[in-house]
Parts: sequence; C-alpha cells; structure tokens
Amino acid sequence: MDYYERAKKSLTELKDKKDTVILAIESSCDETACAVTKGRQVLSDIVASQIDIHKRFGGVVPEIASRNHTLAVDNVVKEALQKAGVDRRQVDCVAVTYGAGLLGALLVGVSYAKAWAWAADKPLVAVNHIQGHIAANYIAAPDLEPPFLCLIASGGHTAIVAVRDYDRIEVIGSTLDDACGEAFDKAARALGLSYPGGPNLEKLAESGAPVIAMPRAFSGQKHYNFSYSGLKTAVVNLMHNAQQKGEEVNRADVAASFQQAAIDVLTHNTLRAAREYGLRTVAIAGGVGANAYLRQSMDDIAKREGLRLIYPPLSLCTDNAAMIGVCAYTLIAKGIAPAPLTLDAKATLSIEEVYRPTV
Repeated sequence: MDYYERAKKSLTELKDKKDTVILAIESSCDETACAVTKGRQVLSDIVASQIDIHKRFGGVVPEIASRNHTLAVDNVVKEALQKAGVDRRQVDCVAVTYGAGLLGALLVGVSYAKAWAWAADKPLVAVNHIQGHIAANYIAAPDLEPPFLCLIASGGHTAIVAVRDYDRIEVIGSTLDDACGEAFDKAARALGLSYPGGPNLEKLAESGAPVIAMPRAFSGQKHYNFSYSGLKTAVVNLMHNAQQKGEEVNRADVAASFQQAAIDVLTHNTLRAAREYGLRTVAIAGGVGANAYLRQSMDDIAKREGLRLIYPPLSLCTDNAAMIGVCAYTLIAKGIAPAPLTLDAKATLSIEEVYRPTV
C-alpha cells in the first residue's frame, strides 16, 4: 500500500474521532504560523510576524515574504509541537493553507507540509484560507454548527456567505472591486499612516468625528454586493486636493468618516441578509473583524434584532494556523479525501471552493 492509500485509510478512520490532533500550517501572506489543534481545542498557536520587516516598504513585498517564510517555518513548527506537548507520533493529520494568497508564500507552507506529512506518514488536508477564517468561529464558539450567516471582511475578500454545511458555502454577496481591508490600507496610506494601515487608521479615527460626507456604494440596492474603490478614491482625492491647495485637513475626521462609511455598508447588508435568509446566527471572519467600530455596530444590531453574534478573539481574526487546523477537522468529519503529494498552491481561490483531489 503506497502513501496515498495509507493516507485515505487513516483519514477515513479519523472521520468520527472527536479529539483528532492536527498539525496546521499557514503561510498565505506575511505570517508564518503553525498550530496544534485537538478537535476544536487549540493546544498551541505560534505566529512569526513579518510586520516590522515590511513596514519600511509600506506593505508586503511578496519575494521578501516568501524568503522569510522559508527561514521561519521549521522553527515555528517545532515550537508549536513543543508548546503543545505533542510529538510526531501523536499527530493524526497535517493541514495546510493551499490558497488563496501570495503564490510564493503559499508554496513554502505547502512544500513543508507535504514533506512533513510524507516523512511522518500522516494524511494531508488542503484548506481554503477564507474557509479557515470562517472556522475561527468554531474555536470562539465550540457549539457553533451550520447553518449560519458569516460576514467575511479582510484584506483580500469582502463577502456575505451562508454557511450551509462545513463543506458547503453559498456566497450571497461580495465586493466587485477592492476588499474592505484593502480600502482601509490604501486610505491609511493616503493619510500618511504607516503599515499596517488598517489598525493605524482605526486608532487615528478614535480622535476624530465622522463629519465628512463619504460615498456608500450600492446604498438602497436589493443585492448584497459591495464596492470600495469609490470610497478609497474619495479619501485619496480629498487629501490630494487639500495638498494642492495648501489647505489643512483634520486627518482624524477623515479617518473617522471613512471608517463609518466602510463599516456601515458591511453591517447594513449583513442585517438585510440575516432577515431575508432567516439565519439568526451571524459570525464575523477576517482581519477587519478585529475593528472595534465594526464589533460595536454588530453588537448593537444583534441586541436589537435578537441575533446570536459570534466573532473570534482578536488573535484569531488575523492570519493564524489554529483556524486552519479546526477547518481541517470539520472537513475530515465530512469525509474529505486527503490531498496527494502533488498538491500545488493556488494564488486565486473562490470562497466556496473545497479541495477535492482527482487521484
């Protein structure tokens, strides 16, 4: 029996196991992360951040990110296993993010995971990065089960989805251009803020007031799609025109006005979707989910509408491997087949796509 046949047999045996131990690896952007999970429990979650490295460039440089993943991944995996008190023999399965993200960065994690799985003779599960972010809510609320509504807001994605099952996601609406997190970063740059832009813009907004009119795309429309290019451009043009005229602009007010416009569209569409689709549990996923204004706005809506609102702790909103491990755990329970050693990284991946090998 070759490796893949043994992997299929092992994964089948894990389908009904409640305490599956998974070694998970995430390297889709600029965090090299490894976690050890046991069911929905997180035994360790190690993240080697590259923020200080990329700060001097004003954003993530893909080639530099890939090189630093290569330097960090082995140590991060060893640290995660040590902190969890787990050795190779106790690991049941390896999980890895295979997309979406920066191709070179993804390849580091995928290559390492394939090698580790083969050497340890463990099955390999390929995980969609965005579905991993959704799965962070299973850690925050261990009793959470589909179906539920999820607002995804990150640097690369903005969407409202109905999670019908662990392996079945229906996209209700999504951005037609920029993601919300991307717009935060670009608006932050226009305001002269350093990387990472989103959190710095949020901090600046705390001392400002939303007194400047900002566009809200698709306001009053019946669909649930988003558009952030116009909002981002409005901030860029506002700052550029002020500079050309030699005028002073209250940057904190600009930040507060931008944040309110960006977040209000998210919350408004999410509320409409919850009502129309009859889903009374709403989850939040992605890096923008750490935004305090978004959380407070959703808290207010949930109380008013009688919704159950779930969002991950701040550490699980940004990229991490714990969410990848727990996502793999839910997929194993649905009978997912293991990924072969020919698994490749994919820079572009739809939110609803689940890796299904053709082996």
